[in-house]
Amino acid sequence: MKKRVIDLPVLSSGVSLVDTHCHLDMEAFKGDLEELLQRATSNKVEHIVTIGIDLQSSLHAAELAAAYQNISATVGIHPHDVDAVTTATYDKIGEIADTYSDYIVGYGEIGLDYVKEYSHADNQRLHFANQLALAKELRLPVVVHDREAHDDTLRILRQAGTSDFGGVMHCFSGDCQFAEKVLELGFYISIPGVVTFKNALDLQEVARTIPLERMLIETDGPFLSPHPLRGKRNEPVNVLYTADFIARLRDMSLDEVARQTTANAEKLFKLRQN
Repeated sequence: MKKRVIDLPVLSSGVSLVDTHCHLDMEAFKGDLEELLQRATSNKVEHIVTIGIDLQSSLHAAELAAAYQNISATVGIHPHDVDAVTTATYDKIGEIADTYSDYIVGYGEIGLDYVKEYSHADNQRLHFANQLALAKELRLPVVVHDREAHDDTLRILRQAGTSDFGGVMHCFSGDCQFAEKVLELGFYISIPGVVTFKNALDLQEVARTIPLERMLIETDGPFLSPHPLRGKRNEPVNVLYTADFIARLRDMSLDEVARQTTANAEKLFKLRQN
């Protein structure tokens, strides 16, 4: 028996959403990028932040942002890849940020990942701190990856003094107690499609209770598609499913969630200035 696919939720006239974290440079999007961007725009997902995770993807993200008015980009080195980072790597990231300064809105995806630990934990901590310093120098908000590294992530963020330009805890994976500590830093919390999964009870409680003024919504495409598309390629238009689920959790309208989270994204990433 086929699963029924739920129709895309519909936003009212004048209301739009932002996908604040997607990896549009990845191979999964090579064949139909134009079509998926059109699907997003047609359904009022009117801006996408595409995320750099290494030198190549940071450059590609910047090039995409320069080519498409509804895309902005970030630059940075993912914790999986920091074992190979050198001084030259930082020089090149700074060069990309300078060359494409009109299109770069954040620094990341950076942080700590103690689950896969593709890079040594000591190197992850060192380069997380180094990249936070570079982000501060570039005056960019940070996009933080944190998997099973809550204490060290908070400690390094506090030491870095990130409050000047702020940031977001991407693909939030903690509970309400951790969320409170993240909010105390002045950060936003980004809710992925995982919130729609039946077993995501902690994340659902976070999405239900944190101030809406501090929430962002993301796909993390091509990964982590929300219900009813779980297991399929994720793409920007699918933030509608996530936003609608959050609206029902909070007993408010989809339009309310969209208006506020879009305003939040515009504020953090200064999107209307790009």
